[in-house]
Formats: sequence, C-alpha cells, structure tokens
Amino acid sequence: MELFSRQVWLNFLALLPATGLTVLTIAIAFLRFYDEQDFKLLELVAQPRLWSNRLTLAAFVVALVNFCVEWHRRNRETSRLSRAQAQAADERAEEEQRRAEEEQRRVTEQEQATRRAGIQNRWIVLQIRYQLDPSEQTRAAMTNFLLFLQEYGD
Repeated sequence: MELFSRQVWLNFLALLPATGLTVLTIAIAFLRFYDEQDFKLLELVAQPRLWSNRLTLAAFVVALVNFCVEWHRRNRETSRLSRAQAQAADERAEEEQRRAEEEQRRVTEQEQATRRAGIQNRWIVLQIRYQLDPSEQTRAAMTNFLLFLQEYGD
C-alpha cells in the first residue's frame, strides 16, 4: 500500500472541511458561553466576542466548502453509477446480439442441412427408380439431376 497515493490525500482532504467546521463550532461555543471566571485561558483573548464573530464567519465559509465537497462527491458517485449502468446495459446488448447471431447461424445451418437432405433423398429416389426401371425417361431425370448438382453443387 502506497502511503502517499493520490486517493489517500483526496480522502484526507475531503475530511478537512467537516472536521474544521466541528472545531470552529466548539471554539465559537467556548468563546460565547464561557468567560474568564470559568477558564483562565480566556484571559489571553482580548475581545472574546469579536473573535467569536470572526470564527462564526469562518464556520460559514467552512460549511460552504463542506457543502461543495459533498456536492462534488455525490456527483462523482452518481456519474460512476451511471457509467456502471451504461456499461452493464452495453454488456447485456452485446450478449443479446451474440445470442441473436448464434441463433441465426444455427437456423442457417439447419436450413442448409435440410436442403442437403432433400437433395440426397432426391438422388436416392432417382437411383431406386433407375434400378427398378432403367428407362430412357429415368435416365434423363438422373442426367438432369447430375447437371443440377454440377451447377449448384452444395
């Protein structure tokens, strides 16, 4: 795992606005609701009310930044889901097309097999007729059939 990868930093930076907002809210509450009697630390701050107002303004700015970060994250997630759905739809369409092509190929092969069987049966019938009745008419039918095979040889 790479410690300084881009995604790690993006995740870290995405946490900053919400965390900053929390810290600012705590600081505002601390400055607004407590005084020097409660905490001796507040003696260091010259004008707590002024600093509370400044921190309130900063909290609004951070809230706006947090809103923008969340907006961007949700848009990215929505976009990712859209791409995933589109990809799944494309894959289904390709699978459907592949099945249709396979079905068409199977139908074509079946038609060819049926045609070949018909031709073979016709040849067998002509051979049997010739063996039973070697007449000139049967011989002409066999000659026509041989011409057909030569011309349209399957």
